[in-house]
Amino acid sequence: MFHLLILSVLLGSFSIRADNVTNPPSTLAGIAEFNAAFQAWNGERFSHAGEIFREETLREPKNATNFYWLGVTEFHHMLQLRSTPGNDTAAEKADTAALAALNEALNLDAHNAETHALLATIYGIRIGEHWIRAVTLGPRAMSHSKKAMKEGATNPRVRYLLATGEYYMASDEADLRKALNDLLLAETYFADEASRAQNPLEPHWGRSSCHTFIGLTYEKLGDRSRAAEFFHKSLAEHPADNLARTGLFRITSIQAIINP
Repeated sequence: MFHLLILSVLLGSFSIRADNVTNPPSTLAGIAEFNAAFQAWNGERFSHAGEIFREETLREPKNATNFYWLGVTEFHHMLQLRSTPGNDTAAEKADTAALAALNEALNLDAHNAETHALLATIYGIRIGEHWIRAVTLGPRAMSHSKKAMKEGATNPRVRYLLATGEYYMASDEADLRKALNDLLLAETYFADEASRAQNPLEPHWGRSSCHTFIGLTYEKLGDRSRAAEFFHKSLAEHPADNLARTGLFRITSIQAIINP
């Protein structure tokens, strides 16, 4: 169950405040390295991106953008590490670093919806590891979820991340359909985002993973045709997405058995 929980990533719109950020080439280089690491799902490149952002967070004046991107990078590095057995210690270190960076980002900009959603997701993962943690971490996760929706109801990553939580918590078909509706809504927000002029400092990650979770939800609901459609969409954007690839393999294998 835990290996599924960690992939749930696996959040108005994220905005860069003009009075709180500069546009240094090193930050742009870090974003480019993060994007490359994500596409290849490569731990070394996540580490390199993290080093770039960490150096930027030491500069004065501090700004929320660099801490946000450091948190995003460490979060995805944690997921990448935990997708391969034997990396628990390194993954825990990345998880702790992500929390520290995201909390500092909130200290600098308390209205960042994606930061709230990422923190809600991390706390959800920690609860998934040990349910006793729900006593202390549950209220934090709920608080960040509510703030994420308040600050970014139309933000695609907010909708996507929170909907993956609904997917994992679903106990019946009605819950799954609620998760599916929210994931499909996130997809429309991703499409709208892609149609607009893009600020190079703003995040644009998450669309392929949203397609993966739409596919997983359709699969659980028994609609293999639609599931395969969205797995294909995800892999077209992100060929290294193992969750989409294994999902498509499951469906293909089932279809082969049903229609030999």
